[in-house]
Amino acid sequence: MISLPLIDACPKRMEYGPCGGVGFDGSCEIDAQHRCLFVDRPTVPWTGVDRVARPATGARTAAAADTLAALGTRPWIVADLPARALSVASLDACAAALAGNVDAVLAGDAGSARVQFPPAYRARLLHERGLRVWTGLNMRDRNRVAIEGELAALAVEGVAGVHCVTGDHTRTGHRPDAAPVFDLDSTEAAALARAVGHVVSVAASPAAPPVERRAARLREKVDAGADVCFVNHAGGAAAVRRFIDEVAADVRYIPCVPVVVDAASADLLESFTTLVLPHGFLARVRGAADPRAEGIALTVALAEEMLALPGVVGVNLSGGREGGEEAFAEAMAEVARRLR
Repeated sequence: MISLPLIDACPKRMEYGPCGGVGFDGSCEIDAQHRCLFVDRPTVPWTGVDRVARPATGARTAAAADTLAALGTRPWIVADLPARALSVASLDACAAALAGNVDAVLAGDAGSARVQFPPAYRARLLHERGLRVWTGLNMRDRNRVAIEGELAALAVEGVAGVHCVTGDHTRTGHRPDAAPVFDLDSTEAAALARAVGHVVSVAASPAAPPVERRAARLREKVDAGADVCFVNHAGGAAAVRRFIDEVAADVRYIPCVPVVVDAASADLLESFTTLVLPHGFLARVRGAADPRAEGIALTVALAEEMLALPGVVGVNLSGGREGGEEAFAEAMAEVARRLR
């Protein structure tokens, strides 16, 4: 029996849980011996930041207005930014491959690269290299004052969108020595980002427990201010279609599409236990005479299936691995060119 409030009992201090990392058996992302506190409870309704009225939604920034005008008029190709952390040289190389080929890069973080340039500074570097930026903003490393500062700076910088995620716990990844913050969660951050005028995106994990309530959880995020949902790998286009139909809310969708070009990237993607790929996807890449060519062809085919779904306004080319950053940028650019 839990005596602490959920926000204090959850390792990520979430109020609007669960996160997307719940194990398929309902276990906590960072402690497989314990069940996620939110799995067996009703979906938490959106009531506002700190249980007060939601922040007033202000006018959109000029960059946000441009994004909203473009979404839906043509398919957007958003690529994960595969550049090495804290390396301007790697950022230069990846930007050279992606610029002119993708509509935006999603600049977040990864378990092997927790320490990144600050979001607004990284956005400036990418803008200077000709890329539109969709900034990932995690709650793991920042309290609400830092989050509000980043949101203000990102508005000045003119990013295409802000992707609000609660973030992985510091017990995962390469910096377990860092203290986790989690002053807010992704739903609360979405409300703050929308109040500043950003296009706000959030993530949904239809394949993670509680599967039957993932649609309801997304509806609460939309109520908080989300405009766009990046749909994590859920098993293919049919699964994404079912999820969209179940949500039945005024939100745009950008499903994630895996980019796998070699055995090492297949192994990395397979290590993420809370995602589901189309049957045989990784086996076909591993067994191909030319894994890169097979991987690109599979990605293009899956992306085309996703783009045919109602409500889908783009795809997110998802992938990358340490040591292969530039090669992944080139593969993503090739996928984008074929989709055009």
